Amino acid sequence: MILQALTGYYRRMAEDTATGIATEGFERKEIPFVIILDRKGRFVGLQDTRLGEGEKKSGGLFTVPKGVKKTSGISANLLWDSTPYVLGLPRPSLKKGADRQAKRAKEQQQCFISLIRKQFAGLVIDEGIQAVLAFLEQGDFQGLFSHPAWDEIEKSSPNLTFRLDTDSCLICQRPAVIASITAAAGPEDGSEESQGCLVTGEMDTPTRLHTSIKGVWGAQSSGANIVSFNHDAFRWFGKEQGLNAPVGKRAEFAYTTALNSLLSKNSLQRMQVGDASTIFWAERKSRLEDIFADLFKESTDPGIDIDALSDSSAPGISALSEDVTPFFVLGLAPNAGRIAVRLWYLDTVANIVRHIKEHFDDCNIVHGPNQPAHLSLFQLLIAMASQGKSENIPPDLATGLMKAIISGTSYPRSLLATVIRRCRADSEITYPHAAIIKAVLRREARVDESGMEIAVALDVTDRTPGYLLGRLFSVLERAEKSAIPGLNHSIRERYLGIASSTPSAVFHHLMKLKNYHLIMMENKGQATNLDKLISQIIYGLKDFPAQLSLQDQARFAVGYYQQRQSFYAKREQSRSD
Repeated sequence: MILQALTGYYRRMAEDTATGIATEGFERKEIPFVIILDRKGRFVGLQDTRLGEGEKKSGGLFTVPKGVKKTSGISANLLWDSTPYVLGLPRPSLKKGADRQAKRAKEQQQCFISLIRKQFAGLVIDEGIQAVLAFLEQGDFQGLFSHPAWDEIEKSSPNLTFRLDTDSCLICQRPAVIASITAAAGPEDGSEESQGCLVTGEMDTPTRLHTSIKGVWGAQSSGANIVSFNHDAFRWFGKEQGLNAPVGKRAEFAYTTALNSLLSKNSLQRMQVGDASTIFWAERKSRLEDIFADLFKESTDPGIDIDALSDSSAPGISALSEDVTPFFVLGLAPNAGRIAVRLWYLDTVANIVRHIKEHFDDCNIVHGPNQPAHLSLFQLLIAMASQGKSENIPPDLATGLMKAIISGTSYPRSLLATVIRRCRADSEITYPHAAIIKAVLRREARVDESGMEIAVALDVTDRTPGYLLGRLFSVLERAEKSAIPGLNHSIRERYLGIASSTPSAVFHHLMKLKNYHLIMMENKGQATNLDKLISQIIYGLKDFPAQLSLQDQARFAVGYYQQRQSFYAKREQSRSD
């Protein structure tokens, strides 16, 4: 199903010439330097295609003939490759066995030249191919060596390719060259007869080695595979590698090209969710593709536009709430030499939009005036990570939360326990903490019809023990801070964790401290109001429980947070008055 969806996406993109996606037999590749030749094969100049600054510099993306899968042997790419293949020069970093490496580089260059001659045997009249062969076989590279950028090329051994000085396209992009490559596309050497492709069902030659997938965070930089067979236990009836699961050449090219395009650096349809590189696309053009990443972006910036989920921004495009276009979400994570599928979800655009709205509605809770109205997935996840670092986000929890949001199902079972532990460890209950807890409780209340709904702001009608105890703790903290201004460590830093789990162990002591704090307060009117509020809360409590369940601990956190926000709201109101 995943490969079928990716193949369909490639076909959709191939029909739109504006996308620039590679056609069959080609791929998009980063080429930092282009060697410019005249028609006689003489060096004219060097084009530096890199953008950015310092270590962030990256070469321009060009459509070039599809590369081969590199192994320990010698295999050249057609009309583009690294310095050893193009120029026959060994990498300078290889100090041991210099003579052997120099010999190998010459063999690599001969392989590069032989492949060009073999591929274009019928294209001797093409000026571009003649120029490349003349440049390589003459071996006069002094003009290139004297170029200011040569030292950098020699150190990094980047990919190189060629262009005629009179052309605006690369030599590998000349019409005659493209026609030759397309016409020569055929069965792999040693491959089996045509058979039904598992992805499309069409008759095709199965691919033995699938193209590597690059761009998955944490995977090998050279790429990894989703489809591969490298142990006897994975093989059937003596078949080797990809022949165990016959995917036709056309489908293999389509799904790998689509996947590499979605995972590329400049892709707007990818984001990082925990350790999973997550990509998304629609069967047909949908506005959700443009705004989906913003709803879950890996950023602490505010400004998520929930209203964008409701309206259509372009003529001819259905409103998202009415769009029945299939929408796909795929999360990929590194797994040794392979890529593991961490998340796979398919639904209509309308259903996913409805589920996302439900999530933001569940998370809606009172907050400060300078805080964002809606929190992104990243802001929620970072609130549960140790030391607030993204690398400490629990991987399974991240993808589980993501799937719950887009599918409208229950949040991961570990979510509530994780955020409660974080609150206790940090001795703090923040806006993201409270939003997560409220969302979990609210979604549980919908499943269990007997459950009590959680309000957005302070709810004086909520008489559950956990909620009342949280409110009480917040009022006691308020009394302490008012009595002792500038206090470094309040009862929150010392007792929050104990009070929220085993109330009877600490609340009797806190109630005694309260009497001293109220007496010490200079503002006697405030002291009287706090004393009355404490009495109202205590009235709803029979006693201080020895222990609170996880759900009651969650209600404690919400009660504490909402009571504290009510104090801030009153203070802001008094200032404005």
